[in-house]
Amino acid sequence: MKEKALLFSLLFAAFGTHGFATNRYETTSDDSKDQKEVNEKKRSRFTVGGYGEAVYSRNFYSDNYMRYLDESKVNAHSNEKHGRFDLPHVVIFLGYDFGKGWSMGSEIEFEHGGTESAIEIEEEEGGEYESEIERGGEVALEQFWIQKSFCPEFNIRLGHIIVPVGGTNMHHTPTEFFGVYRPEGENTIMPCTWHETGLSIWGQAGDWRYEAMILPGLDSDRFSRKNWIQGGAGSPYEFKIGNAVAGAFRVDNFSVKGLRLSVSGYIGNSFSNSLRGATSESNNSSSGNNRYQDVKGTVAIGAFDFAYNDHNWIVRGNFDYGHLSDAAMIFRFNSGMTSTSPSPKQAIGSDAIAAGIEAGYNIFSQFDKLHEKGHKLYIFGRYDYYDSMYKTETNIQKYEWCGRQRIAAGLNYYPMKEIVIKGEYSIGLMRSFYKNEPSISLGVAYAGLFTR
Repeated sequence: MKEKALLFSLLFAAFGTHGFATNRYETTSDDSKDQKEVNEKKRSRFTVGGYGEAVYSRNFYSDNYMRYLDESKVNAHSNEKHGRFDLPHVVIFLGYDFGKGWSMGSEIEFEHGGTESAIEIEEEEGGEYESEIERGGEVALEQFWIQKSFCPEFNIRLGHIIVPVGGTNMHHTPTEFFGVYRPEGENTIMPCTWHETGLSIWGQAGDWRYEAMILPGLDSDRFSRKNWIQGGAGSPYEFKIGNAVAGAFRVDNFSVKGLRLSVSGYIGNSFSNSLRGATSESNNSSSGNNRYQDVKGTVAIGAFDFAYNDHNWIVRGNFDYGHLSDAAMIFRFNSGMTSTSPSPKQAIGSDAIAAGIEAGYNIFSQFDKLHEKGHKLYIFGRYDYYDSMYKTETNIQKYEWCGRQRIAAGLNYYPMKEIVIKGEYSIGLMRSFYKNEPSISLGVAYAGLFTR
């Protein structure tokens, strides 16, 4: 089944063809003083924008956390269903052009509605003060950088930056994918959106765009079976551990009208990016030598993605493959951590895979009046295959529920290019022992820059 799913995705990717590679704050130095003055009259130096999503899902399967881990519970929860309302991402971004090639950009993201807490006096508990969490979301600084642009072909960006690996990380606004939620494969096995503090060099010459980035390595303490290396980005501490430095790159080509072809990758060690690894002696062997001294936990990811946007069609696809060295030793080390550590202490796959394809056609293009008003209605379908434990090392248990296929179909209505109303039916096709996971989802979203 793995080979068939992989072949299916590769064939679509080979024949598929999207649109525009956008980077919201990319600016370049002005050609001349006169041209600069003209440009400043035409546009404001300050840019504000954002994107946001409000969604509802009715899931016709159980959300009991034991439905995968306890085989005896699979049938016990087979007739359960549940619904969820959510604000997956609401983002505000601000940019400013200082002039002379200097600019800045920032994004603040509120995930799942943000987070709230309050202190209350509990009348039923003797008037005691009690702290309560009233909203369980997150607030994160997704981007903050300063950029110097020397020319369109060469720009330097320093600060907190989007890591340009995979299609979803570079194109993650809700108007850049058909589904109500982000593409499930990349969103499962990789950080998404992946952002780190580092240094990036990028530029565009003709039909080619490139980007190379130096960033902190991932933290192997927080790798897991379901999400592979996803948890290793960011940090549960007040700082990001930088014992290991990693590299990432991306190359985009726009030679064919309406088509973007992209390759990207990442490589870096992860095992040394641990506070406990630097100070602990509890994992030393009886001989006194550290049994982990040669463990690197190297993460290597290669990705291909494309997008075609022309002739009333939008077609997008991705293929991502990743390898983690020393996965068994990392699991052994993490298992010895205390119960209060941020590590999930789970078995980890040595290899992970994600492949997906989606295609949509604007049926309003066949109606002149609607087409002239700029209204669009895409009918679309999507296929995903992913497995966070595609391969495992010897003596590591493989969890079959970590791999699945997903099929979705639905509609996207655009009353204008910045606003979209979405509806879809999807089904997660599980391996034979587990129950399939059908769902109906509705959402409304916007994405845009607003300049004065």
